[in-house]
Amino acid sequence: MHRVQAEQFTLVAGEEYLTLYQFHTKTAKHYFCKVCGIYPFHRTRKDPKFYAINVACLEGVDPFRLQPGLIDGRSND
Repeated sequence: MHRVQAEQFTLVAGEEYLTLYQFHTKTAKHYFCKVCGIYPFHRTRKDPKFYAINVACLEGVDPFRLQPGLIDGRSND
């Protein structure tokens, strides 16, 4: 996850596929894809002025090039 200030975050497509999950104080906002269940981003409880973004969900971004040595759970034994 990569953190950005809320003003820097723009969802450009796919809002209709997202579902919101909140619990306890309902301050944090966790978004999941209704189709595949992936966790693309959330607003944190600790600092709701920020979004934490799953960079693997960004078009054109290869998270394995950003952080060499990641294990994807499928390709590795």
